[in-house]
Amino acid sequence: MELKKAEVKKTFREKVEPFVKTYCFECHGDRKMKGGVTYHPALKNPSDAAYSRRWKMGLATVNTHDMPPDEADKQPTDEERQMFMDWVGQLKFLSPQDPGAFVIRRLTKVEYGNTLHDLLGVDASVVNELPDEVAGEGYMNTLSSLQMEQYLGIANEALKRALSAKDAEPTAVEQRLFGRAPAAGADVKAVARQVARVLTRRAYRRPPTVAELDVLMSVFDLGMRNKLGYNGALRLMLKAVLVSPQFLYITPSMEAELEAGREIVPLDDYQLASRLSYLLWSSMPDGELAALADDGKLHDPAVLKAQVGRMLKDARSRALFDGFGAQWLGLGELEDKTFDTTKFPQMTPVLRTAMYDEGRLFFDSIVRENRTVVSFVQSDYTFMNETLAAIYGMEQTVKGAQMRKVQLTDANRGGILGMPGILATTSFPNRTSPVKRGVWVLEQVLGQHVPPAPPNVPTLEKQDKNKIANLTLRQRTELHRTNVVCANCHKILDPIGFGLENFDAIGRWRDADETGGAIDAAGELPGGKRFSAPKELKGIIAARSEELARNLTEKLLAYALCRQLEGYDEIVVDKLMADIKKDGYRMQSVITAVVTSYPFMNRRVVEVVK
Repeated sequence: MELKKAEVKKTFREKVEPFVKTYCFECHGDRKMKGGVTYHPALKNPSDAAYSRRWKMGLATVNTHDMPPDEADKQPTDEERQMFMDWVGQLKFLSPQDPGAFVIRRLTKVEYGNTLHDLLGVDASVVNELPDEVAGEGYMNTLSSLQMEQYLGIANEALKRALSAKDAEPTAVEQRLFGRAPAAGADVKAVARQVARVLTRRAYRRPPTVAELDVLMSVFDLGMRNKLGYNGALRLMLKAVLVSPQFLYITPSMEAELEAGREIVPLDDYQLASRLSYLLWSSMPDGELAALADDGKLHDPAVLKAQVGRMLKDARSRALFDGFGAQWLGLGELEDKTFDTTKFPQMTPVLRTAMYDEGRLFFDSIVRENRTVVSFVQSDYTFMNETLAAIYGMEQTVKGAQMRKVQLTDANRGGILGMPGILATTSFPNRTSPVKRGVWVLEQVLGQHVPPAPPNVPTLEKQDKNKIANLTLRQRTELHRTNVVCANCHKILDPIGFGLENFDAIGRWRDADETGGAIDAAGELPGGKRFSAPKELKGIIAARSEELARNLTEKLLAYALCRQLEGYDEIVVDKLMADIKKDGYRMQSVITAVVTSYPFMNRRVVEVVK
C-alpha cells in the first residue's frame, strides 16, 4: 500500500501536475476559473476529498475529448490523456484509511411512519401531512418551529389511534407499552421509571441514559401534578418520547468522543442494529435484532450475515426498493412526471402505479431469489397486470388488475432496459430522448460519469424546421452532433439511446417513429461492439458484469452510509468486489458485503468542541 502511494505521488509530481498546468490552467487555473472550475487548490493537495469530484469530472471530459476544447492552443496526445485517466483511477491510494463520519440525520417521512407503526401499531399513513423529501437535497438535520408543530400533531394523532380514551379499557398496545398499573402501596415513580426505561429502549433504539430517564420522569411528574392520573402521565411521557431528538434522529453514541486518542471507532451494536434495520426495512430494529444488540453479538460476521438473510425474507424488506431501488432506477419520479396527454392518454395514475410495481417486484425477485446482478439487464420474465400488459402488447393473455409474474418470449424485453416505467422516465413529455436514455444507462447501470452539456447548446426543438422536415429523430440527433462542442460526448451517448429507439416514450414497441421513418437501432460502442436491436445491446451491456456489479455496490454503499463515496471508500469497494465476484455477483452477496464493510461498521470520531 505504501509503495503504491509513493508511486501515485511520483506520477503526480512528474506527469499529472505538468499535464494540468499545460492543458487546463489557461481556463481553470489560479487567475481564470471558466465555468467556476479551478484546479489550482487541487494541485496543492490532490488527495483532499473535497476535490475528488473535480478530478473525476476532469477524467470524464478528457476521456470524451471535451477538454481541452478543440480551439485550445495545445492538445494532449492519446498517451497523455490515458496517463491522466489512469492516475485519477489510482488517486484513491493517497487516501488514509477512514470510514467517514457517522451522518446524523432525521428520520425520513417513510422511516418515521414505519417506526410509529412498529412501535405503536398505527398505520404508517399517520405521517401523510409531512412534506415529501426533495430528491438530491440530502438528509435534513434541523427542525423548524413549523415542522416541530407537525411532529407534535402527528404524535397526538398516533397516540389517539393507539391508546384508549380516558377511563376506557386499556388497548393491547397500551398494555404492551405501559404494563400493569402499580399495585396499591407500590412506589409509583419507580414503576413509571421502569416503564420509561423499557419504552425508550425500543423508541431510542438503544438503552437510555440516566439523564434521559430523569427528563422523562420530570414529564411524568408534570402530568401527575396536573391530575392526569398514572396512565395519563405515562401518555404525556410517551408523547415527549415521540417528539424527542433521540426518536426523530439517527445518531451515533457520544461515548467514543470522550475516549482520548481514538480517531476511528467501531459502531456499537445498537448503532449497527439501527443502521441495518433502517437500510433494509426503513424502520426500527425488531425484537430479535435488538436482543442481539443487547448481547453484543452483531459484530460477529456470521451473525450479521444471518440477520441480513432473515431480514430480506421479511415483507418489510420492500423498503429496500422504495428507498434505494426506486431512487437508483429513477422510478420514484414517475408519479409526478408530466406527459403529453394528447399523445399519451394511457399515462394514468393506474398505469404509473403498475409501472412502479413492475420495477419493485422485479427488484424484489432478484433480491429474494439471490439472482446475479446481471439479471437486472438480461432476464426472461417480468411482472404485470392487464393495464401494463397493454404497453407490452400482451393484453390478450394477461387479464385483471393483479400484478403477476409473466414469462417473456421477446428477447428485446426483460430487464430494466426494456421496462416501460424506466423508458418513460427517461423520455421527454412528448417524445423519446436517445440522449437521456444513453446518459441513464451510462450513469445508473454502468456507473460512468457523463459531463454536463455545454452551455448555450441549442436543443433539437430549436433546429431549423425546414432542414429537419423529413428527418427521423435519429437523423435530427446526428445533425445535432455536427456541432463540434456536442460531438465527443454524443458519440458515446447516442448509440445506446438509438439502440432503445424501438420503444416509444411510454415503452411501447414500434418499428417507425412519429415521422413515419423506419427505426434504425443499430450502433457501435467503444471497443467495436456492434448491435442492431435492443436485445443485442442488452447482451453487450450484460457482458460487462463487473461494471454492473461495481456500480450497484457503490450506489448501495453510498445509500447505506447516507453520503457520497470518496477516497478510501474506493479501496473498500475494490475489496468487496473480490468477494462478490466469487459468488457470481449475486444480489444478497452485494448487500451482505455492504453491511459487513469497514465504513458500514466503523466511523470516524468527531472532535468534541469544549
